[in-house]
Amino acid sequence: MNTLDVDIQQLIDSITGDLSTLLQARHRTDVTMIGIHTGGVWVAQHLHRRLGIDGPLGTLDISFYRDDFTRAGFNPQVKPSTLPTPIDDRHIVLVDDVLYTGRTIRAALNEIFDYGRPASVLLVTLVERSGRELPIQPDVFGMHLELAPGRQVKLQGPDPLRLLVSETATP
Repeated sequence: MNTLDVDIQQLIDSITGDLSTLLQARHRTDVTMIGIHTGGVWVAQHLHRRLGIDGPLGTLDISFYRDDFTRAGFNPQVKPSTLPTPIDDRHIVLVDDVLYTGRTIRAALNEIFDYGRPASVLLVTLVERSGRELPIQPDVFGMHLELAPGRQVKLQGPDPLRLLVSETATP
């Protein structure tokens, strides 16, 4: 496993500025921020604090919403989802650490809609990488990353936050 030489705080600063500009342009003054366990929650905590968002931070564990849940050998370590406010008609800022295939975001959206119908959802990711399998893209991201096949990137944290690149496990 190799650590990427990336200043995570600088990426979060960039995301904070871009997200603030986007929220102002769309006249979104009252938003609910939700982080996806685990890395998305770490990034969301930083953004939530830096943007001064009123209201508590929500968290999602999408383990039971994954499309590979029933495959043999998948053993999720389930954490609770916490949506501290009703989400009907709310503007949601959904945060994840790495957007790769789009399947995690699809699962998160499914779970959010089980709680209610938000007015809108903005997607924020620390890393946007190639390899999309679903038509999902971030509204704001910190960096784009091209990785060779058989490589993966993962956020390690929570303190300090670091990006790790490793070989994917072969079945």
